[in-house]
Amino acid sequence: MSITNQQVNEYVFLRALYADAYYPDRVLDKGRAVLLGLCERIEAERPSDLAALYHLTAVATEAFNELEAEFEAAGSEIETVAREEIAEDFGFVASAYGFGDADVEELIAGREW
Repeated sequence: MSITNQQVNEYVFLRALYADAYYPDRVLDKGRAVLLGLCERIEAERPSDLAALYHLTAVATEAFNELEAEFEAAGSEIETVAREEIAEDFGFVASAYGFGDADVEELIAGREW
């Protein structure tokens, strides 16, 4: 499925992390894929309220939890800078799909990073 939201198509996910050699591009690519997959699910399922959106973001957050081991194996980690960048991108996704009132902490409530 291709993403139809123009804001999302123009947005560069994990921009600050890609600019920092500490974060391996091959792992960031997987994180970017998680965020794009979240966008695809939002477009396909069209959540009607915040509870439904939070359900979708919980799945994406779990996928980031699983990426932590790959960051560590590459000599990196999801630390403060990465946490903030990932959280910001989850917030962007919520806003881009009309959920500007979403609580970013709730969007990533299941995070282990």
